[in-house]
Amino acid sequence: MPPKLKRISGSELIKIFSIFSFFPLKQEGSHVKLRRLSPEGHKQTLTIPLHDELDRGTLRAIMRQASKYIPEEKLFPHFYTE
Repeated sequence: MPPKLKRISGSELIKIFSIFSFFPLKQEGSHVKLRRLSPEGHKQTLTIPLHDELDRGTLRAIMRQASKYIPEEKLFPHFYTE
């Protein structure tokens, strides 16, 4: 059986990305901008909607965006069930 995308809230995602050194920068309405600095000093930003449960498409888009900064194999266990 293929892995399934987990049901995740915006606040849970913020906790997941804090593991990877992202911190909340600011909140605009129901969206939180997370940021971290790369070892080279580049700003890396993610925007997370603070919904109780994120749509699967939104979750996939956030994972795709985050995979620019974090290897997919490190993200996968946080987003998918085994």
